[in-house]
Amino acid sequence: MFQVFADSAANLPAVVAKEYGIHIISFINMVDGEPLVCFDPDLTPEQEREGGRKYYDAVRKGVEIKTSLISSGRFEEAFRPVLEAGEDVIYFSLSHGISGNFNSARLAVDDLLEEFPDRKIRIVDSLNASLAQGILAIYAVEMRDKGEDIDVIADRLSEWAHRMNGVFTVEDLKYISRTGRLSNRAAFVGNMLDIKPLLKGSKDGVIVAFKKVRGRKKSLNEIIDLVVRNAVDPENQIFGIAQADCYEESLYVMKKIQEKIKVRRFINTSYDYCTGSHVGPGAMALFFMGKDRELDQ
Repeated sequence: MFQVFADSAANLPAVVAKEYGIHIISFINMVDGEPLVCFDPDLTPEQEREGGRKYYDAVRKGVEIKTSLISSGRFEEAFRPVLEAGEDVIYFSLSHGISGNFNSARLAVDDLLEEFPDRKIRIVDSLNASLAQGILAIYAVEMRDKGEDIDVIADRLSEWAHRMNGVFTVEDLKYISRTGRLSNRAAFVGNMLDIKPLLKGSKDGVIVAFKKVRGRKKSLNEIIDLVVRNAVDPENQIFGIAQADCYEESLYVMKKIQEKIKVRRFINTSYDYCTGSHVGPGAMALFFMGKDRELDQ
């Protein structure tokens, strides 16, 4: 038997994490010097949306946000009770190309395996963020409950990570510029011209811009078309949508996709505080399985 872990950047709603028994290790942001735990296991979806609205309103007003890694010590604290109980661990990580969290977890695993040499700890690099992590974690639980072995699951889902697409657009380019993916001048000009980039997790696990359109509605419709054209076997997979205080628009996107293709399940969630602070209020992201990450545009 093994237990499934993800970090709060996986963006699983609390009710979904509880439904599947997925353990969430939370990031902690500093907001104007005060700690903010990014995952609360007891929130309803409505409470998560309300928390997201307040958080992104604060971001709009210019509060100082500082993010940090989950320490290797906290990973050890989370994994150790499972290992002590004679069970194994599989952890779905935020991409190594986005964060150093993967390496932090790997350091913890190296230490724990010396202490528990007969146990297994598998880390799966999602090569992405948000529900691209979370949906893989759900699939791991489903496979486990069908009797699959931890190594078979970890190896299979490591391959599936290359097919799990995350595509998104942002409302304000200044947040992307703060990450270094866009110059301040380009962000200023882009906002003036109402340019909305489409971004994705690349095959190497980094965030790249791959298309630019004019206007918010067009950017959302472009994402809808990309998802519909590229999703493989949608009736048997879980789709995800993460929104940073733009819930009504997310309902529009969901509706349009479901009018065109049959989807097994759609998870709609408020963008987690950790990665959400880097994409900013108004960000909208879609997650789905395709044949690869080389989207047919």
